Amino acid sequence: MANEQQKVDAVIVGFGWAGAIMAKELTEAGLTVVALERGPHRDTYPDGSYPQSIDELTYNVRKKLFQDLSKSTVTIRHNPSQTAVPYRQLAAFLPGTGTGGAGLHWSGVHFRVDPVELRLRSHYEERYGKSFIPEGMTIQDFGVTYDELEPFFDQSEKVFGTSGTAWSINGNVVGKDKGGNPFAGDRSNDFPLPAQKRTYSAQLYYKAAQAVGYHPYDMPSANTSGPYTNTYGAQMGPCNFCGYCSGYACYMYSKASPNVNILPALRQEPKFELRNDSYVLKVNLTDDKKRATGVTYVDSQGREQVQPADLVILSAFQFHNVHLMLLSGIGKPYNPITNEGVVGRNFAYQNISTLKALFDKDTTTNPFIGAGGAGVAVDDFNADNFDHGPYGFVGGSPLWVNQAGVKPISGLPVPAGTPAWGSQWKAAVADTYTHHVSMDAHGAHQSYRNNYLDLDPNYKDIHGQPLLRMTFDWQENDIKMAQFMVSKMRNIAEAMNPKSIIGSAKKEGTHFDTTVYQTTHMNGGAIMGEDPSTSAINRYLQSWDVHNVFVPGASAFPQGLGYNPTGLVAALTYWSAKTIRDVYLKNPGPLVQA
Repeated sequence: MANEQQKVDAVIVGFGWAGAIMAKELTEAGLTVVALERGPHRDTYPDGSYPQSIDELTYNVRKKLFQDLSKSTVTIRHNPSQTAVPYRQLAAFLPGTGTGGAGLHWSGVHFRVDPVELRLRSHYEERYGKSFIPEGMTIQDFGVTYDELEPFFDQSEKVFGTSGTAWSINGNVVGKDKGGNPFAGDRSNDFPLPAQKRTYSAQLYYKAAQAVGYHPYDMPSANTSGPYTNTYGAQMGPCNFCGYCSGYACYMYSKASPNVNILPALRQEPKFELRNDSYVLKVNLTDDKKRATGVTYVDSQGREQVQPADLVILSAFQFHNVHLMLLSGIGKPYNPITNEGVVGRNFAYQNISTLKALFDKDTTTNPFIGAGGAGVAVDDFNADNFDHGPYGFVGGSPLWVNQAGVKPISGLPVPAGTPAWGSQWKAAVADTYTHHVSMDAHGAHQSYRNNYLDLDPNYKDIHGQPLLRMTFDWQENDIKMAQFMVSKMRNIAEAMNPKSIIGSAKKEGTHFDTTVYQTTHMNGGAIMGEDPSTSAINRYLQSWDVHNVFVPGASAFPQGLGYNPTGLVAALTYWSAKTIRDVYLKNPGPLVQA
């Protein structure tokens, strides 16, 4: 028999960026809030204490801050004809666990969104015609515009302490020849801090991109370029380019995280409580499944608990949100055969390609210096900033050098043909480690009918519940885009005059490889939209079926973006929270009529 806790106004499942933002907004509105985080307590101290925190073996190799796959994981297959098997070793993607979630271990790349990507299907149909979108591609509009979200991008940047160079503010160009991005959406205010300094790799890349006619700019970064106090009174120190961002808690208090930027303010809120080691099993519903009554979870001592609440926020990692909706019976599960149902639909990822330019010893790039969000990018081929018509693929990609700090164990590029071990390998490492530049095409990944999520019929987690099953593989459109982007990125690499370039685009027939890291940018499965027959939540991130359940996070994205997802996740969460505060709490019910 589960023990029932005292009822609260709102229960939040998962305490990463979305959960922390929601907790702060709802307590400000006067609600009593309990946040349930499945992982352990984590914070900048002791998890980010120096020098223990700059330990590649512990954090990047043994993956201390990430999900324990022996307790819960996903199963993966390439297509429905296969039997999915569990993802048993962290490699391709790295979901976080513990206080801060992925917001503690992320790199700090903090983009907004290209306005076109919020209305992607409408834009492509208007510019290229409906027939341009390949059969089986299920992209759709978000149901919200850039102009509607702009104030919330601004709000989140002030919370994060984001460093960058604006291109235009209120329609006035201010960033020409200063490192601004001419393709960026207009802003109401400048970045809170100026852009970070360029590493030598970024300087080489900037010059080479200009030489081939592209438009390089400084990447927006949630790694501070100077001391900063955010809108909640949380203090941050200036980044020292130590290179230990992605996969680590920042010991300098320089990388934005829920732990640094929001939790200190929440600790002052008597109406807020965070419970770690609390594994949520399901959302509890009324008999008619029209309203949530709270959640059931397992506490740190293995006891089953019920937390009653008037409002349920699912703000866990992307596929955990989808998993909980499926386990709880919220929304109709997606069926790829009939193309009906909404929960599990439009699962998407990131379409990454990497090149490395290798130089002679007279060009020293010092790649161990770095910051997670620092770098130089070009957007000439992102979103729809070029004519896709002649190339026959949907989607775009920023191309960048994002020198985040190349580590001495995992960051060892060597020329093609080098043996995998021995004296020749050691000599090649010595020749290339401080004499190379790595660059990426960070391609937007589209959604397809046959890439989806559902419950696995064979495997269960530590609590006896079915694992989430991921059916996913690269499609023809992904291959075409990757090959195009690599050709454009190679132009920049060649303009640097290296002695060689290693890396290539995906080839035809390439399958998704779970053993090689790509990104942790998982999208979709509980997507937002304007039509309840093709979306699980409405434009305010509210469940179409259960009006007091809201689902912020990248699970809401109908397809992937060219940019990293965190900036849009934060803006959408603030957008949703404001609507809850201003509208929903005064008259609880559906915010959009189905």
